[in-house]
Amino acid sequence: MRSGRGRAAPAESHTKLYEILEVSPTATPQEITKAYRKMAMKFHPDKNPDAGDKFKEISFAYEILNDAEKREIYDKYGEEGLREGGGGMDHDDIFSHIFGMGGFPFGRGGPRGGPSGGRGGKKKGKDKAFGYPVTLEDLYKGKQTKLPHNRMVLCSGCSGKGTNKAGGATKCTNCEGTGTQTSLRHMGFGMVQQLHEKCRNCEGEGEVIRAKDRCKSCSGNKIKDETKMLDIYIDPGMKHGQKITFNGEGDQHPDIVPGDIIIVLQVEKHDVFTREGNDLIINKKISLIEALAGVQFLVDHLDGRQILVSSAKGEVIKPGDIKAVEHEGMPIDGNIFNKGRLLIKFDVEFPANGSIPASSIAALETARGKPNVVKTTGEVEKATMTTGPETLKGGARRGEAYEEDEEEDDEEEGPRGVSCQQQ
Repeated sequence: MRSGRGRAAPAESHTKLYEILEVSPTATPQEITKAYRKMAMKFHPDKNPDAGDKFKEISFAYEILNDAEKREIYDKYGEEGLREGGGGMDHDDIFSHIFGMGGFPFGRGGPRGGPSGGRGGKKKGKDKAFGYPVTLEDLYKGKQTKLPHNRMVLCSGCSGKGTNKAGGATKCTNCEGTGTQTSLRHMGFGMVQQLHEKCRNCEGEGEVIRAKDRCKSCSGNKIKDETKMLDIYIDPGMKHGQKITFNGEGDQHPDIVPGDIIIVLQVEKHDVFTREGNDLIINKKISLIEALAGVQFLVDHLDGRQILVSSAKGEVIKPGDIKAVEHEGMPIDGNIFNKGRLLIKFDVEFPANGSIPASSIAALETARGKPNVVKTTGEVEKATMTTGPETLKGGARRGEAYEEDEEEDDEEEGPRGVSCQQQ
């Protein structure tokens, strides 16, 4: 088999699949994969429902050109050679093959093949998902790290056969090489249940290897433990729960296509910032003077920068107001130059009773201008407000409230006090 670099160009009549992917017949596997991903994203049925046939062509071309053996057959003999000797699939088979195996990821991370699923009729192994803790800083700036991953791989000493001796593995006579055995279970009342279970003689392998013929490296198990470092790329702006997929990095086993390793980002709670979509939110407590006369403060951002935030001249900030600083939120789609907003929710802290000096009160009255004088006619009674309840009883109609007051007055003798009711 030939590698991607330095390939000889195929016959001129066998370039259709290269033209579909818009690559040169001498393109490297990396160039083919890059072209496939670009076109698959453009014509994927989820994004372009009317491009189903085009997507089938793209997927078929990639399935062939991404496989070194199939590509070599195609270069020499074209699609006819694949049908006759290569065991290839047609466009509809490829399309069914891709979506029948659960689609394919477009996320970053690890080897990125094309369609996910078994080849040549092989069953795909189970995918494994792992939670990976990240900070909000990681998602803001982006991060590249390595993660050790333990998995089972085919033994290199015997190429996953369990033995290096010709004829060392023989078909299991107990299950006739199927790996399963059938038994009958009597349920009573003349009913019988047929059970299918893994063959105990060969442990579901379908073959038996004599002890003396077993591979010394794996003891005939065909697989061994391996620790591999996975390169994790966290793009700026990624979200909590977003997945990074490593295709085919699951456990290996003879006659099974390895499953995928899926890393699920788990964002830790931040002390200052919270996130909503592409916006970052902070809570800021300011004094009443700052709310009225203007405020200026520093924000220590997630990337270490300090931002000096100021209110507009003459702007009055009310409790619960939310102000925005544009382009200081989370990066959008990995673009650090395209960001959401930094939202600031204000809490105005009022001064405590008796804490304002008389001179300051006089200055405030001057700033207020003309005093608030209520004109009255006739005699009036004066009342001063005191501290009331923190909450009001809900659900009582105004008439019901008066009725309750009257009942209380009937029970208690004495003059009725003066009340201040808020309208």
